[in-house]
Amino acid sequence: MPTNGSPSHEDERIDRLRRAMYSRSLSPNIKDKPRREMRPEKNPVGEDWQRAEPKIPGSLIAPRGIGMMRLVMKWLVAAAVAFFVGALGFFAYYFILGGGSSPASPGNIDISISGPLQIASGEPAELQVAIVNRNRTSLQLADLVVKYPNGTRSPTDLLTSLPDQRIPLGTIEPGGRRQGTVSAVFSGVEGEHADIAVELEYRLENSSAIFVATSQYQFLFASSPLSISIEGNDETVSGQPIELKVTIASNSDTPVKDVLFTGSYPFGFTFGSGEPSPTKIGGGNMWSLGDIFPGQKRTIILQGTLAGESGDERVFRFSAGTRKSKTDQTISTTLADYAHHITVSKPFLGLAVLINKEAGGNTTVAPGDSVTVSVTYQNNLQTAIADAVIVARLSGAEIDGTTVRSTDGFYRSADNVVLWDKSTTNGSLATIAPGAKGTVSFSFVVPKDEAMQALRNPRLDITVHAAGKRVSQTGVPETLQASASQTLRFASDLQLAAQGLYYTNPFGSTGPMPPKAGTETTYAIVFNVTNTTNKVENATVRATLPPYVRWVGVYSPSTEKLVFNPNDSSVTWHIGTIEPGAGIGGALPRQAAIAIGFTPSTSQIGQQPALIRSISLSGTDASTHVSVTKTTTDITTNIVGDPGFSAANATVVK
Repeated sequence: MPTNGSPSHEDERIDRLRRAMYSRSLSPNIKDKPRREMRPEKNPVGEDWQRAEPKIPGSLIAPRGIGMMRLVMKWLVAAAVAFFVGALGFFAYYFILGGGSSPASPGNIDISISGPLQIASGEPAELQVAIVNRNRTSLQLADLVVKYPNGTRSPTDLLTSLPDQRIPLGTIEPGGRRQGTVSAVFSGVEGEHADIAVELEYRLENSSAIFVATSQYQFLFASSPLSISIEGNDETVSGQPIELKVTIASNSDTPVKDVLFTGSYPFGFTFGSGEPSPTKIGGGNMWSLGDIFPGQKRTIILQGTLAGESGDERVFRFSAGTRKSKTDQTISTTLADYAHHITVSKPFLGLAVLINKEAGGNTTVAPGDSVTVSVTYQNNLQTAIADAVIVARLSGAEIDGTTVRSTDGFYRSADNVVLWDKSTTNGSLATIAPGAKGTVSFSFVVPKDEAMQALRNPRLDITVHAAGKRVSQTGVPETLQASASQTLRFASDLQLAAQGLYYTNPFGSTGPMPPKAGTETTYAIVFNVTNTTNKVENATVRATLPPYVRWVGVYSPSTEKLVFNPNDSSVTWHIGTIEPGAGIGGALPRQAAIAIGFTPSTSQIGQQPALIRSISLSGTDASTHVSVTKTTTDITTNIVGDPGFSAANATVVK
């Protein structure tokens, strides 16, 4: 190593070599050294740098919490990147395609509306509207359009409808502000919400397109110009007449023009009358009330009956409002509505009508039958019923009043009713306690055929009405009514007759008379069917020939359908329909005749054998829908009724 700043040995060698290279005298003496042959040599140094790592003490390892912090930092970085990408996309869309690309965006137009949150219906109201243009360009040909709810009217002319209003604003410069006041008379039902839509229509320079900025304003109707109130019970009995007093009153300081009132009736309600009468159009539920001035009232009284099951709740809905024109039959703007609830309870006096101790909607009796009618009643109220009266009215077929009997009632022949009250029942109907039951009755005799021949499909309607008094909900005595009915139908008196003929045989008779054993004698059997009051359908006559009687195969008239079955020797006459009055009052009966041959046996000598047996007529009464069956006696050789026949010719001889 050099000391004292002297050059090193290597430096001297380099210096001498430099001088020799640039010296003209010494450079020829420099000779090239011979090149050494290159040989592969093994590199004593390894290709990988390796160093034994010192063992780190356990106290120097990072705690687990640092790893968690690193994971949280990674998520935060990822979230920041996602937010950055999203913001970049939003601003790219906004400034390229969205509102930011337009020189005037609706989002940069402020429309503010201020006014009362509650407005009295029918009273003038004012709203403050302010518009601020925060765009960098002007809004040209700007118009403010205010769209009002239905029923809005002009404050200067209450007859003029005001559906919308357009106010020109001209040009609104950047940063410009326009404000003003709009006023109108709003109409609606108390408690309802209404919306007002405010729009700003404008154009941009060098563009014919119309742009719109919108805003909404909502308010609540604090009161209504009309009110509806109802006076009437909230409970009634099924079938009981009800009365509702409806009052329509004005709450406005200005007249309400051309008011319509409508009612929506529940199922089971039958409209009776109205005072005043409803309009002809509307089916009894519309009234034209005209103009109602401040402080005025209109009253409508409705009457009708409500039917339903016990426990049913029925709702009457009433509305009052105005219409667009005199020709309209519907309310265009509702100013008041009301719902009246009525609960249907059991009839105050439960009634049931029994015919011959049997209940049912329809009962069939035959002419000449004796009928007992029982009327049972029960108080269904929680309070007593006073001065009850029960009346049974008989209508339809005429009843012989001399046959009507009642031990606890009075038959009034003038109007054909049976009446029961406290005087006829020894005070039983003076007071009927809650839940108390009772029965009243009467009887009569059904008219016979002669009295009913001229009737067609006769019936007797028994209608029972009951009335009584109780204390109403308002503390006033109230008269209640209940009713029940039963229909009594009379079966048609269908008759069947059969006659044997020899001397007046329409087919001509052969053989001896009286009949002789071993020799055939021919007869005619004639069937007659009559009918009184009701049509009979699917009528059929059936009979059977004994084994010693032959079916000749001839019958009359040929238009009738008669069939003989040789398997059981039965004869069937398919009559079909038998009209009422057949064979009555000079009308022809339904009639058919068949020819038979009778060959008696020696075992029948001295007897009067049957020529035809088991004769029956069946069909269905078209009025009562019940089956009708009639039978008649067997026809023997004793053909009494045949002109020229005598009893001596009835017995078989040898």
